[in-house]
Amino acid sequence: MRTRLSDFNLAGDEAKRPAVFGILWRISAILVVFFSAGAGHVDAQERRPEGQFDCLIQPKMVLKLGTSVPGLLNEVLVDRGDVIKKGDVVARLESGVEQAAVLLAKARAENDATVRSSIAKLEFQRRKDERSKLLRKNDAVSVAVADEAETSARVAEQDVEEAKVNFALAGLELARANEVLKLRTIRSPIDGVVVERKLGPGEYAFDQAHLLTISQIDPLLVEVFVPLSQFGKIHVGASAEVLPEAPVGGRYTARVTVVDQVFDAASGTIGVRLELPNPNYALPAGLKCRVRFPGVG
Repeated sequence: MRTRLSDFNLAGDEAKRPAVFGILWRISAILVVFFSAGAGHVDAQERRPEGQFDCLIQPKMVLKLGTSVPGLLNEVLVDRGDVIKKGDVVARLESGVEQAAVLLAKARAENDATVRSSIAKLEFQRRKDERSKLLRKNDAVSVAVADEAETSARVAEQDVEEAKVNFALAGLELARANEVLKLRTIRSPIDGVVVERKLGPGEYAFDQAHLLTISQIDPLLVEVFVPLSQFGKIHVGASAEVLPEAPVGGRYTARVTVVDQVFDAASGTIGVRLELPNPNYALPAGLKCRVRFPGVG
């Protein structure tokens, strides 16, 4: 049974009039919003040129830089917004003990007195052995004395070898001490921009926490999803034109580096990644854009 507006006695029933007008107002508002949203969606589709797809410019890499050894931070040399290069020192931990260990290992590695002393003893024992052999030919010394001289020379040779090994081990200990000291210095593994600094001088850095967040924005990555109908039209190595949104704007050339082989069935799209050179950091990351593939539309 249909209800008509004439069925309501609006003139005679003053109590029902506000409720009826409220219902009619809600219905009209819903219809307006629905048709406005539909019209806006159609207009947006019409405004986007054919062959262009929405995309997002992202950093190539975002690293949460930490430390492999825990310790107290002595200094942090960078802050948010700083541009850094690969290998730059960004922070140092307290390293007094490690520096002392390096000095001790260096002193041992440079002390070759034991080797020189062992060589001198060996030369003496060899001369003594030669004299004993000459005297033994003339029966001037006993067999025991000659044998003792020969044995002492062999022992001296082994002492020299042992001294050389210990000297080499001292050099390895110095190298190990230097590597331990290096762990107290934190360097950037990439070129990029400091996005966040978590800790400062005097704070304790844990080996499972991060000190800085570094973003690599040269090159940038452009992520775009295209309809399944474009399958086979976009290939790795192909060039494309990237148009960042306002206020940046402009036109930039990017190269396709990845075309997903696993599609998104829910949205019916294919993921494509492009690499966009950004040598002067002219383009920021986290920017919406549009991308146009030549011959694809």
